[in-house]
Amino acid sequence: MEAEGLDWLLVPLHQLVSWGAAGAMVFGGVVPYIPQYRDIRRTQNAEGFSTYVCLVLLVANILRILFWFGRHFESPLLWQSIVMILTMLLMLKLCTEVRVTNELNVKRRFFADFDPHHFWHWSSFGDYVQCVLAFTGVAGYVTYLSIDSALFVETLGFLAVLTEATLGVPQLYRNYLHQSTEGMSIKMVLMWTSGDTFKTAYFLLNGAPLQFSVCGLLQVLVDLAILGQAYAFARHPQKPAPHVAHPASAKAL
Repeated sequence: MEAEGLDWLLVPLHQLVSWGAAGAMVFGGVVPYIPQYRDIRRTQNAEGFSTYVCLVLLVANILRILFWFGRHFESPLLWQSIVMILTMLLMLKLCTEVRVTNELNVKRRFFADFDPHHFWHWSSFGDYVQCVLAFTGVAGYVTYLSIDSALFVETLGFLAVLTEATLGVPQLYRNYLHQSTEGMSIKMVLMWTSGDTFKTAYFLLNGAPLQFSVCGLLQVLVDLAILGQAYAFARHPQKPAPHVAHPASAKAL
């Protein structure tokens, strides 16, 4: 009787918690990029942030949306992908504008050149949009032709989460090459870690496809590795090297 009498409180409370968790799932992935975005705008220097992070997230979330057409999953995860795609485009726009402003007298590079040496290092934000649209069109067409194949759909879902699981790898590699985390927002990585931990727990508790949970755990491990780099490089900073002019293609990934 006592439990039944508390239903008027527990039911709406449970609903409120569910809405809160769904909202955190949709928008929580965007929050880590706010401090990095602000740092880039403030310093007008984007070299500490690897734009390949944006590439990884764009590919992963486009594939996840296509996977949804073959196997419907939690709606918050679908909306999270849409919000993340928009966020990564904003990050790319800022990074491209800042980089081009700082690159004086450098030959302009375009997506239509199809030069693999300058892939994802173009001179205009519009070129990145063209690349994303081209990938979406090709991947969407292949998905349309193969949507009735259960093997294809499951493989697509696995590729989506596996790609997202490598999110931190470009930043990890960039830090390793430079033996420094200068220009990288530690707040961003800390938020990655907390967000990925929450997301993995969400997957496990809500019975999401197994691929989501496994790759979520991998993301947490990569996040911890980046934090380990930040700690190690802070304890043993590299001696400042003499300034040498580098070609644009040799800049941070």
